[in-house]
Parts: sequence; structure tokens; C-alpha cells
Amino acid sequence: MSKDNKIFNKRIARRILSYTLVYKKLFYGALAITLALSVMAIVRPMLISYTLNHYIAGASEFSGLNKMCLLMASSLFLEAMLQVFNLRITNLLGQNIVRDLRTQVYKHVIHLKNAYFDKTPVGTIVTRTISDIESLSDMFSEGFIVITGDLLMLLVFMGAMFYNNWLLALLALSTIPLLFIATALFKRGVKKSFTMVRNAVSELNTFTQEHITGMKIVHLFNREKQEHEKFKAINQKHRSANIKSIFYYSVFFPVVDILSSVSIALIIWFSGVNNNTLHIGLGDITFFIMMVNLMFRPIRMLADRLNTLQMGIVSAERVFTVLDTNEKIETEGKVVFKQVNKSIELKNVWFAYKNDNYVLKDISFKINAGETVALVGATGAGKSTIINLLSRFYDFNNGDILIDDISIKKYDLESLRLNTGVVLQDVHLFNDSVLNNITLNNPEISIEQVIAATSEIGLNDFIATLPGGLNYQVTERGQSLSAGQRQLIAFIRAYVYKPSVFILDEATATIDTHTEQLIQLASEKIASGRTSVIIAHRLSTIKKVSRIFVFDNGKIVESGSIKELLALNGKFKKLYDSQFYELSLN
Repeated sequence: MSKDNKIFNKRIARRILSYTLVYKKLFYGALAITLALSVMAIVRPMLISYTLNHYIAGASEFSGLNKMCLLMASSLFLEAMLQVFNLRITNLLGQNIVRDLRTQVYKHVIHLKNAYFDKTPVGTIVTRTISDIESLSDMFSEGFIVITGDLLMLLVFMGAMFYNNWLLALLALSTIPLLFIATALFKRGVKKSFTMVRNAVSELNTFTQEHITGMKIVHLFNREKQEHEKFKAINQKHRSANIKSIFYYSVFFPVVDILSSVSIALIIWFSGVNNNTLHIGLGDITFFIMMVNLMFRPIRMLADRLNTLQMGIVSAERVFTVLDTNEKIETEGKVVFKQVNKSIELKNVWFAYKNDNYVLKDISFKINAGETVALVGATGAGKSTIINLLSRFYDFNNGDILIDDISIKKYDLESLRLNTGVVLQDVHLFNDSVLNNITLNNPEISIEQVIAATSEIGLNDFIATLPGGLNYQVTERGQSLSAGQRQLIAFIRAYVYKPSVFILDEATATIDTHTEQLIQLASEKIASGRTSVIIAHRLSTIKKVSRIFVFDNGKIVESGSIKELLALNGKFKKLYDSQFYELSLN
């Protein structure tokens, strides 16, 4: 690892530890118990050594032996209780931090620009928010605090060994250099395999989410076998990474056991050969054998815990990358938006979703207060982008959008969206009741208000056709409803908030005639008395708008009323004639 990476990891580690500041009592409590356990670990071996030397080999009285046994049992009980408290506190600390961090990440994600979601797979975001954050819990239950305790324990063990017999201590530690080499190789190999596992998990999440969402396409084009093969390939990568990590464990642990056995054999051999001259007692031999076993266990676990810590840091790095993503819509605006008093005006607006590939090119037009206008044109001409800019899903590159002569960026974003009702072409419904999909669980909107709003725009009969009415349970993404039914629910959802601006991205190509009529009547009632923008796919739905803007290749090429545009005999006339011809054929 390079010096820069080490510094970077330290920075990440410090940032993770900063989340413990809210839980100082838990953190310092866990640290204190861990340190106490490190010291307690030496008590039993010392008691056993003393007992063997003075009460077994020395053939002392029974009462003293009973006292020593009672002390050993007491120390064992105390150590067990400390272990219970330590495990509980460290896991509680880790879970609290995971909860706080996951909440912070989700809050951050829901305020990011749409551009971030355009370029980031949903599965990746889910992995960052769920799996990666969950691995941080292990950093506290098996990472920072436990590693500190293990290191202190090793220092206590070595001090006690050298204090007891420095020659036996040197023999016991003679295999440690080989153990450190094996540990370093193990740590390096497992780190690579764990990184591969995390990447494979992210790929699996992304692939599964995308293909379950798009399962209709998979079925429609008979791609089940091919997509299954792709999944098997990704799953094989995940399996191979896990098998590789298991291989490292299967080699490392036997090596540790062999080295500890060699240390014990050297202690026994040396004690047997030099017993007459050095007078090494049974208690001393037992003490060092116990010390070797106790020392090699934390060293063996230390490698695993360091990898847990390292993988936690890798996961944290990914999570913090999301948190450090500064792709938020600017919300410094303080002007509260309630309604359009004069006009909405686009002045020389340029916009590109990517780099300089402009979708809108020098767009300028004005919508007067209370006016209903329509945007028409071919697919990809830039019509729907106008909705994205007016709703501030994206910010324009150049130019300005003015509401009552004030830049849209100076308005408070929450008030702007609250008073702008939008019905998108692709309606998203949640796995919940129709009522909750309309109110979005807003406690300020009562069921009576929903019923009144539904009646006002003439959709109460539609709701009555649903099993259970407003209590009808919608499946994920609204798949249990038709496209027309989803859009009708979206109309009610937009209207119930009583917006002052109404924006409709109309999609009626796949909707039956009856539903289309309901949508047309509903849109007319919602647009009445409001400043409205309608993106028209069927020209028959915009007969009553005051003005029409014709888009072509990111520019407005024509504007005016239906009669004026037909008289121009231009783009609109061709579009009108083509739709009239299609209707006549049908």
C-alpha cells in the first residue's frame, strides 16, 4: 500500500470514528471493558501456574488449594460477564452508527439531482445504502476496539512471560517472525478476495434489480436463457472470490496451529533438558504453554480483524463518496412561491444532459398568468426537458427562467414544487393503497379532501371501479393497473395539492378512448384558472389551448394558435395532417 493510500485510510478511519462522538459513553465504555479484558486474560494463567507450583507440586494443604480454585472460578466468571457486556456494548454502538449513517446517506441521496440517478445504477445505490453501510457495524464489533484490546493483550502477555522466565519467553516467541510473515501474506490475499466479493455483490445487486424491473422485456424477447447465463457468470465471479478467501483461511489457520505447536514443543524440550539446572517447575511449563495458546489466538484473529477493518474502510470510502457527491439542486432561494401573478418566461435557455450535447438551444418564450399553452413536436425535440427545468429536476446551463421577473433559482425549492402540479408521462406508483399513492402519506391531506378533489375533476366514477376504491392495494410500480389508470391516479395526486401551476406530459398513445376522454376532461378542469403547460402527443387533446409552441431539434420553430399554425403550412401542419390521416385510417 502506498503512503498516500495509508494517509487516505487514516482519514477515512478518523471520519468513521467521528460518528462515535454522539455515543461517547458507549464508545469509552466499550474501550474500558476491552482494556479490562486484556488485563484479565493474564490472571487465570498466573493463578494456575501459582497453584501448580505451590499446591500441587509443593503438596501444600487442601484449604489453600480450594481458595485458589475459587479465585480461578471467580476470575473466569468475571471475565465471562465482561465479555457479555463488551459484546453487547460494541454491537449496540455499531448498530447505532449504522442507523445514523444509513439515515444520513438516504437523506443525502433523495436530495441529489436527477443527473446523478441518470448515470448511477439503482443497484449500486442500494448496495451503498444497505450492504456497504452494514459492513461498518463489524468495524466496531470486531474492528477498532477489539484490535486495540488484542494489541494490549499481546503486550501484557509478553511482559508477563519475560517477567516469569526470559529464556522460555524467547523460545515461546521464536516462531512469531514466521507467524507475522504468514499473517502479512494472508492479509494481502484476503483483502484482494474481499474486494472482489464486494464488487461482485454490487454487480449482482445491479443486475438483479435491473432485470427484475425489466422482466417484461426479458420475456417479450425470449431472453430468459441468455440473461440467466449472464447472471450465472456474475454469480460465478462472486463464488470464485469467496472460494479464494476460503482458500487463504484454510492455509493460514493450520500454519498458525503448526507454529504454536512448535513453540510449545520447544518449551517442553528445553524445560526437560535443563530442568536440573534451571529448576523449571510444572506451573512454569503450564503457564508458558497457556501463554503460547493465548498469544497465537489473538494474533491469528488479528489478521482476520485487520481485514474486517480494511474492508470496512473500503465500504466506508464508497459510502463517503456518495455523501461527498455535491450534485444537489441549489436551494439557496428564499422567495416563497405561491402563484404566478404575471408570467413564466424562458429567456435564451440552453440545456444539455451531457457535456455540450445541447437538448435545448436558445429557447425563449413567455406564458402569461392563467394561460394554457401546449408544446408539440417529434420525440426528442426537447419538450419534456422543459418540464424538468420548470420543476427544477435539472438546472439549465445558460440563460434564465423567470417567474414574475424573478429567476427561478431565487425561489424556495420546496414552495416551488409544492405549488407546481406535475403529471409525468411515466407515472410511478408505490406498493401501497390508492389513497396513500395520492396523498403520499401526507397527514395534512384528509380522505375527505381526496374524495372532493376526485369529484371536482370528474374521476370519482373511475375510483369506484377499483376493488376497494381508494383502499385498493397497488402493486410495485403500479403494475396491477393499466397505463391509463396510473395516469388518472397521477391527475388526482397532482390536483389534491391545489397547485397554482399545472404541467402535463400527456401520453395517450396506449390509452383507450374512454380513458383518453377522462384524461382530457380532467386536464381541462385542472388547467382552468391555472398557468398550465401541456406536452401534447395527440393534437386532438389541445384544441382549447391559447397558444402552441412547435419544437424541432431543440428549438422553437413555430408558435401561435391552431388556426395560425395551420395557416403557416409548416411543421405543425405536417404533424396535424399525419395524425388526421392516421385517424382516418383507423
